[in-house]
Amino acid sequence: MSALKAGVSTILCGVAFLLSTGPGNATESTVEGDLHIDAKSFRCITKMTPVRQFYVDNLRGNLDATLAAANSTMGAVYPPGSVIQLVPGEAMVKRGTGFNTTTHDWEFFELDVSKDGTHIRKRGFADVVNRFGGNCFGCHIAARPEWDLVCEADHGCAPIPITRAMIGALQRTDPRCDSPTISPQDAEALKQLNQLLKAPQ
Repeated sequence: MSALKAGVSTILCGVAFLLSTGPGNATESTVEGDLHIDAKSFRCITKMTPVRQFYVDNLRGNLDATLAAANSTMGAVYPPGSVIQLVPGEAMVKRGTGFNTTTHDWEFFELDVSKDGTHIRKRGFADVVNRFGGNCFGCHIAARPEWDLVCEADHGCAPIPITRAMIGALQRTDPRCDSPTISPQDAEALKQLNQLLKAPQ
């Protein structure tokens, strides 16, 4: 895979596909009080709460605590139930304490999204590789400890070769949202993204 295509794969993991050396790709937790997560746990990305360039939610209803972590200037550990998405097709969810110490209790999801809803294509840890052939461990392991494995421009992770316009276009054209329209600017950004993905390996 070319360096450029690998970089695109990294960002399209959302904010955080991580490789775990933990206990495989269990999809159900044995942690007491942990959440049951299925396709219905994920919704139109723009109906989540925006934080800078990504979106957050909390499946336990504790959105204030998730926002406090996301907006901290010093770094913070996200509370259980936190959902982070950069693009509609990828998500990370903070599970109960003890779910997986290697991934700081995050579970990672590749999602198929359509006007009919969400389908979980892959979930887990080590075996979660997105449809572009990428795995985000190399990027997110570089995040400084205070950022709870979440990458942003100043968190210690490598820069990404996808533009803000491309990310915004993917968010605004989530097919699960009510009749998303495609502006000429978003159409151009998506065209450029497709060209990157078709670059020779």
